[in-house]
Amino acid sequence: MKKRMMAAVMMMTMAAGAFAGCGNSAETADGTVYKVGIVQYVDDASLNQIEKAIEAELTAKGEELGVTFNYADYTYNGQADSSTLNQIAADLIAEDVDVIIPIATPAAMIMQNATEDNQIPIVFSAVSDPVSAGLAADLNAPGANITGTSDALDTNAVMELIVAADSDIKKLGLLYDKSQDSSTVPIQEAIAFCEENGIEYVEKTGTTNAEISAAVDALMAEGVEAVFTPTDNTIMTAELAVFEKFIEAGVPHYTGADSFALNGAFLGYGVNYTDLGTATADMAVEVLVNDADPGETAIRTMDSGIVTVNTETAEALGIDYSVFEGMCTELKTVVTAEEFE
Repeated sequence: MKKRMMAAVMMMTMAAGAFAGCGNSAETADGTVYKVGIVQYVDDASLNQIEKAIEAELTAKGEELGVTFNYADYTYNGQADSSTLNQIAADLIAEDVDVIIPIATPAAMIMQNATEDNQIPIVFSAVSDPVSAGLAADLNAPGANITGTSDALDTNAVMELIVAADSDIKKLGLLYDKSQDSSTVPIQEAIAFCEENGIEYVEKTGTTNAEISAAVDALMAEGVEAVFTPTDNTIMTAELAVFEKFIEAGVPHYTGADSFALNGAFLGYGVNYTDLGTATADMAVEVLVNDADPGETAIRTMDSGIVTVNTETAEALGIDYSVFEGMCTELKTVVTAEEFE
């Protein structure tokens, strides 16, 4: 498998084979075989959950339907590098895959651009705001060759959690990567909440681990009492490197995904990423087996409301997280690790 192998994207592009989309599945003695390209944006606990769930569901559906979904030969990780992702797209087109499943907004945008001419179906996963990102014209009818699942964040719900834990909060830090489309709307919503509730806010951004570390230091120097980060893949990747700074400063980090909490942040809020991956795979099966038109297939937005608290961080900060009970659909706990069990 080429999964998470940087060397894989350096393979020679196949010269033969016309650009093609759904309907190029192969017939073998064992039944129909569909080529499924899976493109993960970056190694991350939540995105890894999604990929595993997609693979598990494709395997299960294949057994149920008597077909084969071959993803093992077409699974890549772009390692958050646009050049790598563009090469992956070229490789998948040359491989004549039947569908591409990009995981996270940046991967989805590059795969969409690469398939404008050949119209290979795209079924994305974990795109927070498909319309604002320019991936879809409308959630109910995305148009062109694309559909998928969204992990849209309920920003106000996170803000309410922050206030519940500290009703006297005066200054909130906003930490994000301004180049991440998934952060744009939630940050605007967080600013609106602060302005409506008389809370001062301080914005700091970064695109690399070093910049994010410096941004955290700057927020601490500004005297923020809590920090909010939406479903931002850049900050998510850096969390393990900076979570101790928050603890040392006595500042809780509230975030838009459970993987942040797994990597040391105080709290993550959002969807069940295993369910998200399963739903994504089901949509891909509908496109491949039942000829569903991606452009006319409504984007599926998963229910959020799951609060994940890092108990080690909560103890270090002295926060009683039982206050969140009744404010969410589920309250889960984790300890700091690199990956979910």
